[in-house]
Amino acid sequence: MKIDDLDLGNQPLLLAPMEDITDPSFRYLCKKFGADVMYTEFISSDGLIRDGGKSVKKLDIFEYERPMGIQLYGHIVESMVEATFKVLESKPEIIDINYGCPVRKIATRGAGAGMLANIPLMMEMTRAIVEASTVPVTVKTRLGWDENSKNIVEVAEQLQDQGIKALTIHGRTRAQMYKGTADWTLIGEVKRNPRMHIPIIGNGDITSAVEAKQAYDRYGVDGIMIGRAAVGKPWLFGHIKHYLEHGELLPDPSVSDKVEMAKLQFSKSVEIKSEPVGVYEMRRHFSNYFKGLPHFKEMRYKLLTTLDVDEVFSLLQQIDEKYGDYRPDVVGSFWDK
Repeated sequence: MKIDDLDLGNQPLLLAPMEDITDPSFRYLCKKFGADVMYTEFISSDGLIRDGGKSVKKLDIFEYERPMGIQLYGHIVESMVEATFKVLESKPEIIDINYGCPVRKIATRGAGAGMLANIPLMMEMTRAIVEASTVPVTVKTRLGWDENSKNIVEVAEQLQDQGIKALTIHGRTRAQMYKGTADWTLIGEVKRNPRMHIPIIGNGDITSAVEAKQAYDRYGVDGIMIGRAAVGKPWLFGHIKHYLEHGELLPDPSVSDKVEMAKLQFSKSVEIKSEPVGVYEMRRHFSNYFKGLPHFKEMRYKLLTTLDVDEVFSLLQQIDEKYGDYRPDVVGSFWDK
């Protein structure tokens, strides 16, 4: 798959931009396990042009992360263009426009998935950003605003006409938020449309290597973007790649393996963000790394309340000692694969 001149190889896997999730520490693990393209957390154009500290900080890219994309959202064309110029200073390989975020405070302002209710403005904004950018511009969007307006086939054609170089489609409407099941049939219809010549990337409910292969086989997409399923499971990228290449399912990592991953991500979080922010912002990841462990409530509470770095490492070690081999199908060490 190629996004303009950026060659991503066959059947690439992309890490979706997620607010408060895809920070550098999490991206470090996803890259380690095989993510081909990653994105920063999505960035408000208004926050960026006003030099908001949080928004500006999201522009940081490490060389080992490349190729990287930076995703912008906003509802005012001029602000999005001005933000595009600021983004270009970080030299990303891709600028992605967020027309997919369904969160109420964003969509009701007309940004994110809110643009699906104003297609003419969506096209005006897309064209303006394409003209302003010196790197490929891509778009991430949804099937439509609601069940009665699943117009992604027509919207995809129009977006391509504005000059975007790839399109990611999440298989839900804005009204669905993240409920129900992602519908990939329309994603496949966009891909099969003879008018489309840019890469089509599918997104939604890919939680395993088998599901990823089925998506490629059934719908013919050029790439797959993975979001929530990778939180606490950065190894998912490696699982999928191995299965696509060899047809073999790797065993799930043991708790000991997950502890090693959590320690590495936690160390990066503290290194990059310092204390206590680096500790605090790892909490949602810890919850996902160790989700489903039996009799874990007390230890989980301690892990999600302490701000002491040494105590966190001590708790992770205790988890390893108590649950280290908690996996029914232990076959060697996943970490070494």
